[in-house]
Amino acid sequence: MLSSATITFRNQSYGFNPLQPLDISLPLALGPDTVNCFWAEPVQVETITVGSFVGSVALGGSTNYQRVHLTPHGNGTHTECYGHISPDPAATLDNCLPRFLFVAQVVSVTPQRQKNGDWVVMSQEVVAQLNESNLPEALVLRTLPNEESKRTAHYSGTNPTYLEPALAEFLALKDIEHLLLDLPSVDREEDGGALLAHRAFWQYPSATRRNATITELIFVPDHVPDGLYLLNLQVTSLVLDASPSKPVLYALVPVAGNGAVSFVEAPH
Repeated sequence: MLSSATITFRNQSYGFNPLQPLDISLPLALGPDTVNCFWAEPVQVETITVGSFVGSVALGGSTNYQRVHLTPHGNGTHTECYGHISPDPAATLDNCLPRFLFVAQVVSVTPQRQKNGDWVVMSQEVVAQLNESNLPEALVLRTLPNEESKRTAHYSGTNPTYLEPALAEFLALKDIEHLLLDLPSVDREEDGGALLAHRAFWQYPSATRRNATITELIFVPDHVPDGLYLLNLQVTSLVLDASPSKPVLYALVPVAGNGAVSFVEAPH
């Protein structure tokens, strides 16, 4: 079994262990314990019946055969492209995401309370933790406090934390193509359709970054430290602007001059 591999990024070699994945997605499960936002209906599964066939082994059928109803933008971890705010029929995730492996940096940040009562992730707080001479391809934001309730939160109508548009603008200007965060949206829940952070990150419509993506409603456990990772951004092949997704991280360790890599056993 392959227990170590290396990649080179910005003239530095890194090792990682393919057998130690860190899944930062949230599951799409039935019932009230699935994260939900923007008034999306809960995930639903319907057993298909055709004539005498019943698509449920529990009900006597030969196989399980079910229809799933979900809303990518509102149920669970999902990845979206600029088609989220564009009428362009070609702006679908399958067209916009040709690669699936990226060097990512996990950054933890404490949102700041604004005069209007909103909680906002401020640009300065994030930028201060980045090395502008060695920026990653993807940024993974973990907001603090990192409460377990994020896994099952129902955000609709709560005006959850969002990003300062200046942060989205910075990431775009620095060519960070993929943004992942543990929030329902980069923008305020109700902003009159302004979508300032979405537009700034995708530089839409003046200089649209067609290969850039935003992944929302992730969860980065506490045992995953801030730092550099290899990101495997897994999505379905839905021809839509968004898809349920499964981002997986692999800790990156700089390779020593002798080519040796020393791994620390990942917590379970």
